[in-house]
Amino acid sequence: MSKTAQEMVDLYIEAEIDVLAGKTTVINGRQFTAENLQEIRAGRQEWERRATAETLKAAGKRPGPAYANFN
Repeated sequence: MSKTAQEMVDLYIEAEIDVLAGKTTVINGRQFTAENLQEIRAGRQEWERRATAETLKAAGKRPGPAYANFN
């Protein structure tokens, strides 16, 4: 079953909370511990970008900076 980008963000947030509490967690069959905190945060940030892009696409918008037109 394929997860949405937001579901992956949620998994990474849960993993981050777990390792900060001293627990071990598993994402997609891979085990993470406190030593992997930077990697977990990088994964969360990547999935947050993807979730934002999905949301914008669904709303008919495109990612990137907005430009004001003052004409």
